[in-house]
Order: sequence, then structure tokens, then C-alpha cells
Amino acid sequence: MTDMQQKASASTVPETGLNVPKRRRRPHPALVIVAGGILVVALTYVLPPFRNYQLATMGAYFCVTAGLTVLTGLNGQLSLGHGALMATGAYTLALTQNRWVNLPLSFAVAVLVTTAAGAVIGLAAARLRGPYLAGLTLAVAIVVPSVTSTFDETFNSDQGLSVILNPPPETIPMERWQAWLCWGAALVVVLLLALLIRGRFGRDLRAVRDDETAAKLAGINIARTQVLAFVVSAVCAGVAGALFAVLAQSVSPGAFPLTLSLFLVMAIVIGGLGSLFGALWGAVLLVLLPTLAQSVGEQTGSQQLEGNLALVVFGVVLVVVMLAAPGGLASIPSRISRLIRRNR
Repeated sequence: MTDMQQKASASTVPETGLNVPKRRRRPHPALVIVAGGILVVALTYVLPPFRNYQLATMGAYFCVTAGLTVLTGLNGQLSLGHGALMATGAYTLALTQNRWVNLPLSFAVAVLVTTAAGAVIGLAAARLRGPYLAGLTLAVAIVVPSVTSTFDETFNSDQGLSVILNPPPETIPMERWQAWLCWGAALVVVLLLALLIRGRFGRDLRAVRDDETAAKLAGINIARTQVLAFVVSAVCAGVAGALFAVLAQSVSPGAFPLTLSLFLVMAIVIGGLGSLFGALWGAVLLVLLPTLAQSVGEQTGSQQLEGNLALVVFGVVLVVVMLAAPGGLASIPSRISRLIRRNR
């Protein structure tokens, strides 16, 4: 038997003679997270302070886009109120931090409060579908900022709250410390989500998304799965909101407008629904596209254009990506590899 015959026999099934494609083994999520952490630390030493701040902002956005990807991409629940959940985490951290000046404790309280808020919204959302669910979350996004004006003695109305922080060690610049903090939290969140969706919970999410009737016949508790999905996503949004409070060292209603929730949804759609790698792309776009829109608005000299241009840019990018790659930016490498194999 020649070498060519040996290779052909190794790639076929003896009974049928059909070609069996070899499945690529994906690296363990922990290895990817470690590599990502090393890359982030290396970047913080070569980037200028402002770029480190942008890098930190990407890490904070990555937390919320990853959680929203699990909720919308894997479970099929559309949420237009994640900006309000971020505001809940941010205000909770500000109030706790200003009282005790203990950042780990403030983060823990912010996560607990946002988890409770997500559970309440999730219980209501489990009874709703489609536009009714979107309307509920949209109402949450509108109501939460108005609470700060109603209880102005606690939340200081539109002026917001400042956040008291202990300075980082003198040898570490503030922007580098912020990047380490945000990406450390983001990588831990993404690792936990990756491990979670690889197991039974991830299969339940996809089953409920694809066909609720079939999932129910398979013994899956539909309401519990949807509530848990909302709680997991709310925890991620609470972490992101707390990180934004640390980044800005202040919290105000203007930092969490309704457009933020719309940007979050568009970001995960452009990045790729149901993919944590797509959530990373969405986080990058949430930082780069508004910056690009702001620079274009400043060149034109129109304040009205500068305020609305970011939404226009996101809309144009969304249309272009959906036409070129319906699966989002995360699907482009696989599409290219399929085209290469087809040409071969």
C-alpha cells in the first residue's frame, strides 16, 4: 500500500467509505482567559494613559455585552433595559463606597442588589414574549433614571454622586490600574459564563430559545431557565455598572441614558449573537464608534450632529455587517475558512 492509499484509508469510514471531517478541538476557556490577561497586561505598559482608559472601558463593556449575549443570543430574550441595570450597580457601588470606602465590599453589594433587581425583572419577563418583553425592559430603562430625581436627597438628582476611591500604589498609574481592574473582572466574568454555557445550563438555554414546546416535553423548566438567564445577565450588567462608577469616579443619570441600552443591543448583534467572541467585538465597537463619531462631529462644528452621529454610525455599521456577514463579525473567520475549503 502506497503512502497516498494509507492517508486515504485513514480519513474514511471502513463500512461506508465516506469522508469524515476531523473536528477541531477548541482550547479550554481558562487557557484563552490566561492568554487574554497576559495580552492586556502587556498592552497597558505600551499604551499611553488615554488609550489605557479606553482599554479599561472596553473591559467594562465586555462584562455587560457578554451577559446580554447569554440572555438574547442564547436564550432569545430581548432586553432594552440593561443600561438601567448598569445604573443600579453603579449607584449601589457609589453609595456603599462613600459610606465604607471598601471597594471589594462595594462590588459585592452592587452585584447583590443588581441580582435582586434582575430576579424581579426576570420573574415578570418569564410571562412575556416578543414586543411585550421589549416594552417591559424599555419601561425599566426609562423609570430607573427618573428615580434619581424623585429621591434627590439620596442620589443628588442630575448632579449625581462622586465616588471616593483609595489611590492605587504610587508605582502604578491610575489608568493602568483601572485597565487591570476592569479586564480582571471582565475575564473572570467571561470565564464563568463560558464554563456555564458549556454545560447543561447552556443546552437548556438553547433548547428554550429554539423551541419552547420541545424543551418543555424534554423536561426543561421554561420559566426557571428564563429567570436564571435574566439573573445571570443582570449580574454581568451590575459588574459593568460598578466598573463604570470606578472609571468615572462619579455616577449620574446622564451616564446611563436610553441610547446606551440600544447601543448594547446593536453591539451584540454586530459582534455576533450567541458568541462570547462576538461580545468582545461589541465591546470594542462601543468604545471606538462613538469616539469616531465625536471626532467627526467636532470637525463639522455642529453640536446637534455630534450628539446624534453615534447612533447613525451604529445603524450604518449594523446594516453593512448584516448584509456582508449575517452572523456578525464573529462569524467572518469561519465564513472565510469555509470559502477556502470550498475553493480547494
